[in-house]
Amino acid sequence: MPLRPLMASDQPVGSIVRPHILSCPPNLSLRQVARLMSEARFSSIVVMEDGKVLGIWTERDALRVDFSEPASFERPVREVMSSPVKTVGRDTTLQQLAILFREDHIRHYLVTEIDGRPLGVVSLTDVVTHQGVEHFLRMREVRSVLRGSMHVLAETDSLNEAARIMREGGVDAVIVGYADGEYGILTERDIVRFVSSDLGNEAVGGLASRPLLTVSEGASLFQVRNLLIERRVRHIGVVDAQGSLVDVASFPDILNGMELMYARELHAALQERDEALNTSQRNLHLAEKVIATALEGIIVTDASGVIISVNPAFTRLTGYSAEEAVGRPPSMLRSGHHDLGFYEAMWSSLRDSGHWQGEIWNRRKNGEVYPELLTITAIHDMDGRLTNYAAIFSDISELKAREKQISDLAYYDPLTGVPNRRLLDDRLRMAIAHARRHGLAIALVFIDLDLFKHINDRYGHEVGDRVLVEAARRMQEAVREGDTVARLGGDEFVLLLDGIETQEMVRGVVERVVASLASPIRLDGGIETQITASAGVSVFPWHAADVDVLMRMADQAMYRAKAGGRNAVQVHGSL
Repeated sequence: MPLRPLMASDQPVGSIVRPHILSCPPNLSLRQVARLMSEARFSSIVVMEDGKVLGIWTERDALRVDFSEPASFERPVREVMSSPVKTVGRDTTLQQLAILFREDHIRHYLVTEIDGRPLGVVSLTDVVTHQGVEHFLRMREVRSVLRGSMHVLAETDSLNEAARIMREGGVDAVIVGYADGEYGILTERDIVRFVSSDLGNEAVGGLASRPLLTVSEGASLFQVRNLLIERRVRHIGVVDAQGSLVDVASFPDILNGMELMYARELHAALQERDEALNTSQRNLHLAEKVIATALEGIIVTDASGVIISVNPAFTRLTGYSAEEAVGRPPSMLRSGHHDLGFYEAMWSSLRDSGHWQGEIWNRRKNGEVYPELLTITAIHDMDGRLTNYAAIFSDISELKAREKQISDLAYYDPLTGVPNRRLLDDRLRMAIAHARRHGLAIALVFIDLDLFKHINDRYGHEVGDRVLVEAARRMQEAVREGDTVARLGGDEFVLLLDGIETQEMVRGVVERVVASLASPIRLDGGIETQITASAGVSVFPWHAADVDVLMRMADQAMYRAKAGGRNAVQVHGSL
């Protein structure tokens, strides 16, 4: 059985796609469509009617909008959507999908179930973020992927000109140069946001994000990729040794096309390593030379499991020198994380198939416990006698951390850090099941910040985001321990109040939350503003026993509160 690590490119796209499709009817205006995309922070929206997929509208399509013509914003999306929509099956691997993206020159696919039902939308960014190419990225500098496709606009150039350059130049961002020598950036995502607003064909100088985030051209792709993830941006400027801006790099620039190159190089290295290990009984010294430069740690034992050789990467990863390891069993690395049954199953696989592969937790010399991806192969001589075991392992601590980060993004709102709609739905269904068993009640409270759009219009979206973060913090402090504050999107929040026993308990929590939001909000820079909230309440099982009905009742009650003058609480029916 060939020695082969678990590659991220082997993942099926169904394992990474979010099982949610942002959709709209075909008669919705471009302004309304762009607003939906901006609030959800999606790069595409699927146009559907009666459950049927008609087309797709993406950030790239927004570049065709004419900002000098107000009527452009009111065109129905059916007139400008892309159709038919390109689809892939959920079992398509990330490596296959990367090839399709390059061949079709698009950045979104609709992922479908086996029976053809739509599952979700996958973007080029989704694919490249999940590519397992850390080792390759560490060895390459960002200058190696620059395309020389940077476009610099004057701050007086128009928004239409910026969209035209992005559209015709095949780029997803342009640089804006200012008279003071600073640079800003304007992206496709910004264009979508402008379509959703009342913005006309204004000068780009007042619209671009500045200052531009930059790195030196000698930075590794691994550093650049991590910086993009940490700052939650998709573009970064690259400067030379003199500090002059030379180009812009993005996720697609860094990773698009590298998976196949990395896979070819890794396949060749593993093939060479396998050949050396399989002949180690004749020339072990040669095999040690081949594996000495490997990035993964390698252990070679005799037939009884005693270490006879390790490579330099073993020392780097575990902290043990070759002298400390040779003559001892690999159990010297055990962390105590696994029980006896785990190791019995491992050795059973080695005896039966001559191979074992999986994740294992081991301990470094300094006592630190870490996860690793481990492959063990039994080596036999020409007569079939067992002579050695070869183990190859890599530290996957960063991969585990990234998996947790991705999991958090799937269940938590990236701006405020509170649960999103998906996690709220899970908790709500669990809370109802618990309430049924114990004869309790739960309250669902829909909260909408009154006239929040005025804050965005007056101070800008950055200040608006800070107000949302502060509002979420205040709500979390006002509710009880065990209650949930979730954000649905925009300025809409939901409270899930569990274990309700009395009417007064509901009133007390809701009044406390509304009061906390009404206090003035003071932000850095001397900005002070104030918000109020409209709230709608429904209670299980007093008002409804069904999750969807309960949410609809709370939503309707909230809209009655807004219609009645705002800054009020409405209850569906009566407590």
